[in-house]
Amino acid sequence: MLTRRGTALAAAVSLTLLAGACGGSGDDGGSGATLKIATNAISGGKNGPQADWLQKWAIPNFVKAEKAKGVDVKVTFQPSGVDDEQYKTKLALDLQSGSGPDVFDIDGIWVGEFAQAGYVKPIDNVVKDSGAWDGWKQIPDSVQQLAAFQDKRYGIPNGTDGRVLFYNKDLFKKAGLPETWQPTGWDDIIRAGEKLKSVSGVTPIQLNAGTAMGEATTMQGFLPVLAGTGEPIWADGKWTGATQGMKDALGVYRKIYSEKLGDPLLQQEAQGRDKSFERFAQGRIGILMEGDYFWRGVVNPDGGVAPMKNRDAVVGYAKIPAMAPGRGVNGQDFVSYSGGSVQTLNPRSKNPELAFELMKFLNSAEAVKSKLAGQAQITARTDVNNEVLTKDPMLSFVAADVLPLTSFRPPLAQYTQVSTLLQEATAAVVGGTSPQAAAEEYAKKLEGAVGGADNIRS
Repeated sequence: MLTRRGTALAAAVSLTLLAGACGGSGDDGGSGATLKIATNAISGGKNGPQADWLQKWAIPNFVKAEKAKGVDVKVTFQPSGVDDEQYKTKLALDLQSGSGPDVFDIDGIWVGEFAQAGYVKPIDNVVKDSGAWDGWKQIPDSVQQLAAFQDKRYGIPNGTDGRVLFYNKDLFKKAGLPETWQPTGWDDIIRAGEKLKSVSGVTPIQLNAGTAMGEATTMQGFLPVLAGTGEPIWADGKWTGATQGMKDALGVYRKIYSEKLGDPLLQQEAQGRDKSFERFAQGRIGILMEGDYFWRGVVNPDGGVAPMKNRDAVVGYAKIPAMAPGRGVNGQDFVSYSGGSVQTLNPRSKNPELAFELMKFLNSAEAVKSKLAGQAQITARTDVNNEVLTKDPMLSFVAADVLPLTSFRPPLAQYTQVSTLLQEATAAVVGGTSPQAAAEEYAKKLEGAVGGADNIRS
């Protein structure tokens, strides 16, 4: 999955155009069409398995499938193995010059930037009857928002994830809490944290805060809390300023850290998030808000970075509740946030219909299962999830119960600056600043980040 470190796309493409760029892929001088596909992956390097899958399985099988339909096509893979910002900049430069691959992957958070720059267009504007693909029925409407901007679909979600509350059942038992736990509001979480204080050597709640944890503070912490107040960070063309929801969300941080339910020093350490993983695995943190990566990549007894041999018996998980029932975004009782990458097509492709056929093939149930290579991981497709997650109840839980209610970060260039300001606001509250003062300071800085007060909802 692509990471989320962004600079404004306009600044990136203003650097210089690539010399000698030609138009989008098309006729290669032979009797068939040529398509080019790009992603930030390279064999033996970054995202190597994805690059291998594209070259060894996906491309050959697509060419074979098209041949059976009487269509001769050559597909070339354009690998990259660089920092995501470098990949983004090169891709933007290619597209600006009228060149670039026919099909390419971008982070979902880049969709709005690329759309506003004209580098991608709604699929329906490029490919006739694109909405007739039967795969759309297998991608929940909530997940399709990953590839959407201003209510228009710009690509196909490649995969996604979900945020939940993880908790240690052994610690809950010691604190007199139920081993099967589903809080229905933030008061339930606070009360659980207060009981966990009775267990020696345990930090009751880990809610990521501060700038040291970077985007993990925003995505694994603040945004789900804010969503629980009923307010998204961006909606209807405006960013959320010093609203009541902003103050209420910061108030949750104040409650946790002022009452010593969380460890404020951990939020200031450069490796604080990694240490929180280790402490949870050691039975020293009671409740932790994280993505499903924590389950499959951190405490996984088979190859996790902080493996727990007794994970399946000890680690519980629950949906993130709204502040109170019905108080979440869209009137929801529970909330979450998700990320993921998007596959889209070059609007200047000389073969847009064939390029979309490639996209459909790469995102078919057969291809998605092949790409997983036997691993249990959440995909964008419900039918695939229903098949490959049957032996993993936690990932099945996310796919079935969390994805339908999830939200996504606004795919706009300003988001990166806004995210940093949110991190600073949480750091201030953890350090003792009142939620009111932190929200007002955040709102002042926000004006400069998003182009003035007219772009802020207060």
